[in-house]
Amino acid sequence: MLKVSVKWQKEVFSAVEIDTSQPPYVFKCQLFDLTGVPPERQKIMVKGGLLKDDADWSKLGVKQGQKLMMMGSVDEIVKPPENGPVFVEDLPEEKQAVALGHTAGLFNLGNTCYMNSTVQCLHSVPELKSALVNYSSSSRNNDLDQTSHMLTVATRDLFNELDKSVKPVAPMQFWMVLRKKYPQFGQLHNNIFMQQDAEECWTQLLYTLSQSLRSPGSSENPDTVKALFGIELVSRVHCQESGEESSETESVYSLKCHISKEVNHLHEGLKHGLKSELEKASPALGRSALYLKESRINGLPRYLTIQFVRFFWKRESNQKAKILRKVDYPLELDVYDLCSDDLRKKLEAPRQLLRDEEGKKLGLKTSEKNSSLKDNDVKMTDAEGSASGGGESSTNTCQEGAPTDKDSQLTGIYDLVAVLTHKGRSADSGHYVGWVKQESGKWIEYDDENPIPQREEDITKLSGGGDWHMAYICMYKARAIPM
Repeated sequence: MLKVSVKWQKEVFSAVEIDTSQPPYVFKCQLFDLTGVPPERQKIMVKGGLLKDDADWSKLGVKQGQKLMMMGSVDEIVKPPENGPVFVEDLPEEKQAVALGHTAGLFNLGNTCYMNSTVQCLHSVPELKSALVNYSSSSRNNDLDQTSHMLTVATRDLFNELDKSVKPVAPMQFWMVLRKKYPQFGQLHNNIFMQQDAEECWTQLLYTLSQSLRSPGSSENPDTVKALFGIELVSRVHCQESGEESSETESVYSLKCHISKEVNHLHEGLKHGLKSELEKASPALGRSALYLKESRINGLPRYLTIQFVRFFWKRESNQKAKILRKVDYPLELDVYDLCSDDLRKKLEAPRQLLRDEEGKKLGLKTSEKNSSLKDNDVKMTDAEGSASGGGESSTNTCQEGAPTDKDSQLTGIYDLVAVLTHKGRSADSGHYVGWVKQESGKWIEYDDENPIPQREEDITKLSGGGDWHMAYICMYKARAIPM
């Protein structure tokens, strides 16, 4: 075993043993014990330069009794901070919200959790916020009634307040205008405001915004809300008795997940929801007849809203009862098989590009069949950058906030970004909560004024089967391919 001396600053350490069967890093650790200089800050001069941690002793020519020179300081020289420490609570509120990673909660003003949860979910749509920021009295449509204008302004102001505040916000102005526009939300029982249906609040608010956020004098272009949430359906209506058949088209803001004994998963419920029976007059038979209506998606939105049809009217108790059955739903939803043949053809190329990009991330080679598509240098974007990560929205917005389809193509694949849950046995009682995915990819449970961080794996457990919170509305964001 070699013994050497080591000179460091004014000190000399003699008879320091070197175990040549061990890498030089072990020797540096010995010197650390002697000098207090960490191995990563030691510079030891040997033949050929500085001693490396993994060098071969036999090639360095170190001899018995040799004197080695070491340089390095015990502690790093720490420069004093230019500014003193800044605590989160000393930051302006807007910066506090950024530091916390989520926006503020909403005070419950008396059975207003249905409203609070709706607002928190819709507030998570950046394109909707952009459209509201640009809304003013000067952009108001001439045919828009005053209460719709006031509700739009109140929504804009409330969204803005949520973004800037870290303390819970009292949505008093918004609630007053909502009750004025839709008096049913002002119902009283024993002088106490009654619990209302969150899905009804969601639908009414979106309807109002669809009227107010339409481009003035541009009836040909879809309004912002339709561009973001509108689902185009094409339906085949068939009479089994007479053989009559016709087709219908319509635009809706949500798909229905019907729940029965056969439905265990969201996809099954959506298929049931796209089929229905209706009774109407048959010209061929000269009387009413039963028709079967089968629908397919013919146009997809940027944000796909799904309502679990959990409530039904129970005659014996004269109230809305709740279906508690567990229905699983995914973090990633593919609606390709629910689409019309025409739409499927349009989705094929973007879906292939998406698969190629995902394959690249996994180190797979792109098939020769699709190599020509590589020249487009198309990169994948989605609801949050990836199914579980963060990132900016893939959708550009025009001045009014509506997405421009020229910038990207949808794939039929969606990522879960918000869940509105209900706890209780009746729509007119119980408690509503919003669960929202942040831009960082983290999930926050907005239980009125209390924002609570949650794990992503726990979000899909809100699927029902008991008295705990269960999904009532799910909102998915499109994964798109920029063109």
